[in-house]
Amino acid sequence: MTTRHLVDPAVLPALEAFPSLRATRESLPAMRATMDAVMAAVAVPVLPVAPQEVHIPSPEGHQVRAILLRPEGLAGAVPAILHIHGGAYIIGAPEMSVPELAETAQQLGVAILSVDYRLAPEHPFPAGIEDCYTALGHLHDNAAALGIDPSRIAVMGESAGGGLAASLALLARDRGEYALAFQLLDAPMMDDRTCVRPRNPVTGEFIFAPEDNHFGWSCLLNAEPGGPDVSPYAAAARATQLEGLPPTLIATGALDLFLDENVDYAMRLIAAGVAVELHIYPGCPHGYVIAADAPVSKRALADKRAALRRGLAI
Repeated sequence: MTTRHLVDPAVLPALEAFPSLRATRESLPAMRATMDAVMAAVAVPVLPVAPQEVHIPSPEGHQVRAILLRPEGLAGAVPAILHIHGGAYIIGAPEMSVPELAETAQQLGVAILSVDYRLAPEHPFPAGIEDCYTALGHLHDNAAALGIDPSRIAVMGESAGGGLAASLALLARDRGEYALAFQLLDAPMMDDRTCVRPRNPVTGEFIFAPEDNHFGWSCLLNAEPGGPDVSPYAAAARATQLEGLPPTLIATGALDLFLDENVDYAMRLIAAGVAVELHIYPGCPHGYVIAADAPVSKRALADKRAALRRGLAI
C-alpha cells in the first residue's frame, strides 16, 4: 500500500527525490564516501559561531572527536547541549548538522558539542554509546573552562542519534556521575523489536524503510534484532524502569517508521512520572525535515528550539 496521498504536499517532492538508504555491508564504504563529499560542500551559515574541533580522551584509550559550537560574546556560564547525529548507527558525522546547530546555538545563546561517535558495524554496541558518555563527561568535567553551566546540560539527537540520546539519558541516570537537565528525542530509532513486529500499514515508505531499520540494528547489535537480551543502553525502549529521567521532548512524524515505538516510549515515560512533550507531525515520514522550507519543517524546528528554551531555563 502506498502512502503517497497521506504525505504533506509541501514535503513530498523532497522525499521522492531522496533515495532510501538500502545499505549493505558491501555498499556502505561508498555511501560514507559520498556523504563525506556532500558534507564537505555544505556551507556553514555566516554567524559568530566558529566550529571548533576537539578531541576527548576516552577511558578505552582512543580519542573521541567532536565539534564545539559556542557563540562569540557569551558571558558567564551558559547552558550546553550534547548533540548526537543520525545515520542508522552506520553513517554520518557531526558536520552534517553544523549549519542547523550553529543557528540553534546563536538563537538560544548556548554551547553545543556534537559528538563523532564510532559507527557500526566496525564498532558495534557499546562503542557508540560509550563515546557519547565520554563527550557528556567532557562537558561536565570541563564546565568552568568551557564557560557552561553543568546544571543546564541537555542531550538531543535525531533518528539513530535520538536513540543514542535516549540511551545516554538512561546510562547517565544509572551511573550517577553526570546529570542531564533535558532530553530532546527527534524521531528516535530506539527499539530493535520494530524489525520483528507487525508493521503499521502507514509508516515506513519514505527515506527509511523496514529493510534499512533491520540492517542498521543488525550492525549495531552484531546480531539479529528482536532477540531476548538486548541492552537498554543499545535500544532505549528495552528499559523497564523509566523513573528519574529528565524532562523530555519526543518529536516524530505520523508516517515515520518509528512512530509506534516513539509514542509507546512517551506514554511509558509519562506513566513513570517524567514530564513529556510529544509532537506528532501529520503527513510526515522519517526525514521530512530535508524539505527545510516546508511549513511543517519550520514549525517542527521552532517547536524543538522552544522546548530547549524551557528545558534549559533560557
